Amino acid sequence: MSNAGMERILAALLFLTLAAPAWGQDFEKGRQAYERGDYTAALREFAPLAEQGNATAQIKLGDMYYKGQGATQDYAEAVKWYRKAADQNNAPAQHILGQMYDLGYGVTQDHAEAMKWYRKAVEQGDAGAQAWFGFMYYNGLGVTQDYAEAAKWSRKAAEQGDANAQASLGFMYGKGRGVPQDYAEAAKWYRKAADQGNVTAQSNLGLMYDEGHGVPQDYAEAARWYRKAADQGDASAQRRLGFLYDVGQGVPKDYAEAAKWYRKAADSGDGFAQLQLGSKYAKGHGIPQDYAEAMKWYRKAADQGDAWYERILAFQYYDGRIAPRDYAEAAKWFQKAAEQGDAPAQFNLGLMYDAGQGVPQDYVQAYKWFNLSAARGEEIAIMNRNEVAKRMTTTQIAEAQKLAREWTAAFEKRNKN
Repeated sequence: MSNAGMERILAALLFLTLAAPAWGQDFEKGRQAYERGDYTAALREFAPLAEQGNATAQIKLGDMYYKGQGATQDYAEAVKWYRKAADQNNAPAQHILGQMYDLGYGVTQDHAEAMKWYRKAVEQGDAGAQAWFGFMYYNGLGVTQDYAEAAKWSRKAAEQGDANAQASLGFMYGKGRGVPQDYAEAAKWYRKAADQGNVTAQSNLGLMYDEGHGVPQDYAEAARWYRKAADQGDASAQRRLGFLYDVGQGVPKDYAEAAKWYRKAADSGDGFAQLQLGSKYAKGHGIPQDYAEAMKWYRKAADQGDAWYERILAFQYYDGRIAPRDYAEAAKWFQKAAEQGDAPAQFNLGLMYDAGQGVPQDYVQAYKWFNLSAARGEEIAIMNRNEVAKRMTTTQIAEAQKLAREWTAAFEKRNKN
């Protein structure tokens, strides 16, 4: 979880403690100073109260050290004050302290210790702690992974209105993990979280409308929810909203808008958006045509290691229309994609070995890659494998088949692990 996400949780927990009655004049002075942004004065009021054992002031002091408000940011000092409040059996403080252990902020990361403090807060009915309890069971952090337990605790928190838990429960219904797969239930819980502004839920609810899972397919509704999440900076929603503008589904077709949203997602590192932005520059759709920019974004996508993106970049070097033709670069990127089991890349790499383009001509390697591509359903590779075999000795064919067997065994082992 990001610092921003942690701060939102801390703020929510602080609100719960401030909702209690009669904290006294000194605390009220601190609260007012904090709200007007005078953190030095707020710290001056909260510190003596915290020293006297006021749990709410201790949490607030921890919060200020966590954020670096009125003092140097210091996670260890924040943990000190959270622990003092937690030792008084204060549930919000126990929840926060659990998160500090979970994330390794101010303490050595220790998921088991995090679970200990979450459990204390959970036993008091703290919804946020229940949500994190579910998260820990889902991911097997500090406990044995157990989707059913994850769903159980997520539901408890969700029923108390915790948006993160509602989004998590929606995800579990969508995947059928810990609960029977039920898209309608997934949509129900996503909607509850989305209505509270949960960005993940908004993005996923948009996807459900986009694909018609659990709700009638409705591109306009998909665009509406994507936009809500996109406006909060969610890269996947930005990319999907860009695609809807690209094809004119649920919104008017608008290449400039598509490019705008692709760029936002691409700047956040979304590979598909980088690929699409590269395509927009290559075609001059919605932005001025610029082959250098196109190649820049194709490379950014390929550098993420996705086989499809690598193959697209390889083709640009092979084709030579938007970048100088470079068979060596093409072969390099086809190889990267081929090693990941991408059948079209394996076929193209076979072609390059067959013709000696960018690599030394090598019929054994050509046969190997054609053979592997054919095994993954690339039918044209069968014809090319049979053609290259006509130029090979039986010894060479046996060697090529042996190399294909060895490659397959190594590939399966890598993917099994």
